[in-house]
Amino acid sequence: MPSGENTRQVLGKVPIFSGLAPAEMDFLTQHAVSRAYDSGQIIFTEGDACAGLYVVVSGHVRIFKTSAGGREQVLSIDGPGSSVAELPVFDGGTYPASVTAVDSATLLFVSKQAFQELCLAHPQVALKVLRVVGGRLRRLVGIIEELSFTTVRSRLAALLLRLAKKEGATVNGGKVVITLPENNQEIASQIGTVRELVSRNLSRFQSEGLIEIDGRQLTILNPGALNSETAAE
Repeated sequence: MPSGENTRQVLGKVPIFSGLAPAEMDFLTQHAVSRAYDSGQIIFTEGDACAGLYVVVSGHVRIFKTSAGGREQVLSIDGPGSSVAELPVFDGGTYPASVTAVDSATLLFVSKQAFQELCLAHPQVALKVLRVVGGRLRRLVGIIEELSFTTVRSRLAALLLRLAKKEGATVNGGKVVITLPENNQEIASQIGTVRELVSRNLSRFQSEGLIEIDGRQLTILNPGALNSETAAE
C-alpha cells in the first residue's frame, strides 16, 4: 500500500491532478484510499451507482462494455497513472462501463463527494477532466470507426501492430516479438469479434508468412506487410 508521500507522488502524475496547489494536494491525499485487487477481480460494474473515481497505482485495469448476450467489447486497458471513472463523478450518472483488474493491481479511490469538493475549490481540475474525457471520446470514435468500416482481419493486424509499438522487442532483420493476451477470447473482445475468427485469421497470417506463433509469443516477420493489412476493406 502506498504511503502518504507516495500517494502524493502518484496523484501528482495523474493528468487531472497535476499542478494542484499544496493545500489541494493535501486535501486529495487525505481523501484517497488505497485498495488492492487480484487478477480478474471486479472493481465496479456498468450501471452501478457511482461512488467515486479511481487512480491506478500499479498493475492494469480493463474497461469494457457487455452486450445483452454476454459479448464483451474492450474500450481500454489502462496502467499506472491513469484515472478511471471521472465522467460519472463529474456528471452524477452511473458507471458507463465495467472495470476489472487485469493483473494484481493497486488503486487509489477518491469518493464522489471529495472530488466534487475539490472541483469547487479548484475549478482547473474540472477543465482537466473535460480534456481527459475529450481524449477518451476521440478514442471511442476511433473504435466505432474500426468496428463499422474495417474487417476482422484488418482490426487484428492493427492490434498486433499496436502491441508491437507498445511493448514489442525488435530482433534480427526488423522482426518484432510480442506477447499475445492470455487467450484468443481476450483478443476478440478487444477488436469486436468472436474467438473463432481471431484463431482463423491468426492462422491465415501465419500461413501467409506474416507472423510466427509459439504459444502466446508471436513474431511479426514483416511489419510493413502487416501494416498494409490495416487498410483492407
